[in-house]
Parts: sequence; structure tokens; C-alpha cells
Amino acid sequence: MPKTLLERCADLIEELGLGTRLELADVRVLTGGVASDIASLRVGKTRYCAKFALPKLKVAADWHAPLHRNAAEYAWLQIAAKVVPESAVRLFGRSDHAHGFVMEFVTGADVYLWKSALLEGKLPRGEARAVGDMVGRIHEASAHSGFDRSSFQNRDDFLALRLEPYLTYTAAQHPSVARQLTELSDLLYHSEQVLVHGDVSPKNVLIRNSGPVILDAECATMGDAAFDPAFCLNHLILKGVHLPSLRTALFAEALQFWGAYAPHITWENSSALEARVCRLLPALMLARIDGKSPVEYLSPARQEHIRLLALPMIARPAPTLSEFMEELASRLKDLVS
Repeated sequence: MPKTLLERCADLIEELGLGTRLELADVRVLTGGVASDIASLRVGKTRYCAKFALPKLKVAADWHAPLHRNAAEYAWLQIAAKVVPESAVRLFGRSDHAHGFVMEFVTGADVYLWKSALLEGKLPRGEARAVGDMVGRIHEASAHSGFDRSSFQNRDDFLALRLEPYLTYTAAQHPSVARQLTELSDLLYHSEQVLVHGDVSPKNVLIRNSGPVILDAECATMGDAAFDPAFCLNHLILKGVHLPSLRTALFAEALQFWGAYAPHITWENSSALEARVCRLLPALMLARIDGKSPVEYLSPARQEHIRLLALPMIARPAPTLSEFMEELASRLKDLVS
């Protein structure tokens, strides 16, 4: 019989030497993710966060993923702690056989979830710039010849977690752009430029005074640098469509993200990378409507707006992000006028 989350937490804290199961108290299930079981727990006076990978994701579609991705996530968090120590989460150990680890439970009066702030309609406070800088610093560090890539040879995991559910699955729903989506999937699968997080989404970014804390690196792999910026920018765009009162501010935030990220590009010509971001962005917009993991906050009307925006931009992508955002704003204005 499968162990309960409480039992798994007790086993994990004992294995990692953080305390005994008798000291374990106040275990609370944390919601919001679909790929793992996550809990906050207290051992003595210290509160921790425990995370365990799931073999089947909690979505409507049939979506399975390898449990060993938990090791890649922990390794990404270790890299972040070295490259951006002021923003990193503290780590307390990982279990191979339990496919779980323990980290700091990030809390405090200054802490908030970026996604919650956006959906509550709060004006941006420079979050996109800070996240863009952090992602850029990690990409830049991982592009150096001495970077140890051994923990991040995970292209098949990335295929299962990102390329198939986002691009391949969506291609089957939209034959008119299937070729473009399939080409993007192939390009991303074969690239090994930098260390890609794979899920730089506002739901995975906690903001505190010392900077952003990026969590949930289950998709971490050596991959194409375009993926992380495009993935994050896509969420700003989708929320801009969802929230007309914040649209101008959020579209401006997308450019702020890129402005902070771009100075870190050392591994290729920045214009070439920017062009790939512009190819990938509309594909991800469409994927978050008709892929295996649709966003939950868009109304049917807004979903249709995204389709009408994304399809022509997949077929004829803009060469720069500024042109992309200008075209997007113009097309959206025509749709809602």
C-alpha cells in the first residue's frame, strides 16, 4: 500500500538527519503544482518544505514523467545557490530512493508569490527585471566551458515534460501550424547551449527583499537558451490579455525582462537568440490554451483571442521582441475594439 504524504515526510526527515518522526509536527499540504506532492512541516522549532516527484501529473490529460527529475531539480537549485546566492533557497538534503528533498520554507512579511500579485491586479514592482537578470546570470554561468553538465543531460525528460505536452500535442490540435511547432520541438530537443530551468513561471517565483526565488526546476536540462525567456514572457502576455487594466504595464514588463536578460548573452549573437524567442513565444501562447497544461484563468473568449493572436504570429514571427510586442498589442486592440 502506498505511503501517505505524512509517512513520506517522516521517512525523509529521518533519512536526512533533520530530526525524528516523533519531532515531526504540523504537516500541511501545499497546493498549486501538478507534478509533485509538496508539504510544509515543522521539526522542533524549524519549518521546512518537502517535495516529492509524482509519476503522473495532476492534469486532465494522460501525462507521465520520470521520477528522477527530482534529482535534476535539486541540482538546479544548487547551481542557483552558487550563482545567485542572494536569491537562492536554502537546501537541506535529498533522497534518491524517495525522489524527494527538503528545502527552506520561504516565508516572511516581505515575501509574496509573483503570480498572486499579478492576478490580484497589483502594479508591477520590477519583478520581471529581477527575474530576467537572475535567469540570465544562470544561463551565462552554465555556458562556460568548465561548467559541469553531468547532472543535466535530461533532454528526454524535457521532451516528456515540455516538448511533447506543449508543442507536439498542440501541433496535433492545429494542423495549420503543425510544421512550425514540430520544427521548434526538434530544435529545442537537440540544443545544449545553457542550463535551462524549464518552468520560469510567476507561479514558481517568490519575491522577497533580497530578490526573486525561483522554484520548481523539475524540467532542468542543458537546452536552448530561448526557452526560459519565452516561457516567462508568455505568462506576462497571457496575464496582460486577461487583465486589460494592467495590459500596458505587463507588456512593458516583458521588455524589461528582456532588457535585464540580454546583457548576459555571451554564447551566441543576441539577435539570433531574440529571434528564436519570438518564434517560440506564440507557440507557447497557443500551447497554454490547447496543450496539455492550459492556464486556468482565461475565459473562453480570452482563449479564443489567444488563438487568433498566436496562429498568424507562429506562421510569420517577428524578428525582435519589441516588434513582437507592438504587433501583439495592435492585433489585440483590433480584436477587442
